[in-house]
Amino acid sequence: MTPIRVVLVDDHRVVTESLKAWLESFADMVVVGIATNGEEAVAKIAEWRPDVVLQDLLMPGGIDGIETTARIRQLLPSARVIALTASIDEPRMMGVLRAGAAGYLRKNAEPETLLAAVRAVAQGHTFIDPALAQILRDAPDTPRETLTPREIDVLRLVALGHQNRDIASTLNISEETVKTHVSHLLAKLQVENRAQAIVEALRRRLVTVEEL
Repeated sequence: MTPIRVVLVDDHRVVTESLKAWLESFADMVVVGIATNGEEAVAKIAEWRPDVVLQDLLMPGGIDGIETTARIRQLLPSARVIALTASIDEPRMMGVLRAGAAGYLRKNAEPETLLAAVRAVAQGHTFIDPALAQILRDAPDTPRETLTPREIDVLRLVALGHQNRDIASTLNISEETVKTHVSHLLAKLQVENRAQAIVEALRRRLVTVEEL
């Protein structure tokens, strides 16, 4: 079994050293690098070549977590970024997901949740903190553009992590048709990627925290 290569980005050494020790207590995890700010992470990302980057959103230095995420994704598209945050901030969450993050997690999440997030994004899935998911679902509903029944079906399956081929098989339609539906969905929801679409699916109560 090839272990998941993880990079930690946080200016608190106690946090990163504790995380390193904990993650490496699992046979499928290895921490290949630690950076104290975004600049250092960007400078060394090609050398470290991680599968997953666990990164604080608020760090000292010239670039914040959102910009760091965007640069990491440009330099190493295969790297999957999980943004860590001390407090839930929806605009910042949408910003880092727009920049290419595959996950969004509170720093005080349960250790098992962090472990699940790393494993999920390493497998190509998106992971949104269950606590944030619940907040989105419980928020007062606001008027939004109406989706067709088929678009709702597609959005649900996207939120549950299915790829276009699987969605086509499940709905008995062509993969090209799925691509068209996804494109229309992103435009209607005014989002730029599947991670942001998942947030909208939660907001519209189309999926549950348990399903995710």
